[in-house]
Amino acid sequence: MFENNKLTKLLNIRYPIIQGGMAGVSESTLAAAVSNAGGLGVIGSGFAPASWLEDEIKKTKTLTNNPFGVNLLLQNPNAPELLNIIIKEKISVVFTGGGNPVPIMPYLKQAGVKIIPVVPYVRLAVKMEQAGANAVVVEGLESGGHIGESTTMCLVPQAHDAVKNIPVIAAGGICDGRTFAAALIMGADGVQIGTRFLAATECQVHESYKNAVVNVTDEDIAVVARFTGHPVRMIKNKFVEAVRKIEEKNPFPEEIKSERFAGNKGGANADLSALLCGTCAGGIRKIMPCAEIIEEIVTGAKNLLDCSNDLLK
Repeated sequence: MFENNKLTKLLNIRYPIIQGGMAGVSESTLAAAVSNAGGLGVIGSGFAPASWLEDEIKKTKTLTNNPFGVNLLLQNPNAPELLNIIIKEKISVVFTGGGNPVPIMPYLKQAGVKIIPVVPYVRLAVKMEQAGANAVVVEGLESGGHIGESTTMCLVPQAHDAVKNIPVIAAGGICDGRTFAAALIMGADGVQIGTRFLAATECQVHESYKNAVVNVTDEDIAVVARFTGHPVRMIKNKFVEAVRKIEEKNPFPEEIKSERFAGNKGGANADLSALLCGTCAGGIRKIMPCAEIIEEIVTGAKNLLDCSNDLLK
């Protein structure tokens, strides 16, 4: 299964499933568990210092012999130092977000590092291919954290038609066999999944965060900070209420910074934390090990695709 898939061949993985590089949340334990289960684990560096990333890379190498990646947030003031760590540690693939990755592409390519930008628009997907990216993630607004304005269902087929030679990876709202199969049918070569792995046994967020994810409905998830130009999707709670009260005062965008949201792992009182989360959480009902999550997704998709002809009868 997936032996001829463009993404599995590019990344040398068993399944075309990438764990989203959630800032500060996707660390060594989670990334290694996903890689050991046949997907690609990704460390989310977020706004972390270079020393944190170096430690997490070294820990991941002790936990898995399989490929894993790093998500580099280009808004991080420490991004140049993190880039040096990525090259020094010979990371096989880097995902980028929060900025233009083109200026750093020559350094990564010279070091033999594959580059996969995460983008919210088809136009940017095409530009990334033209600039030399090895693949591209097109992320719909259903995702958690910072979001764009297009849906996954619209982005994926359009990106499939526009991007000519590199794998297209779907992200946003993908959490089970049904949504994985749908992404493949729409033309994706693979998927990036974040929110489902928040509810993984190996995820190091607080248990209150995990419990919030598996107990929310689709109506319990909100978008805040639209006025900043960087809207963020998260679970409704007292933290969200506080942000909305700030928004009512018509503040400057700088008064609500990304650092307030990125990398939050929750706490004993989840009501006071920024619980970034995608809309698919409304369909997640169980905390499971990464291996079981991936097996359930792959098996579910295979069963659906095997009997897809029945849908036309």
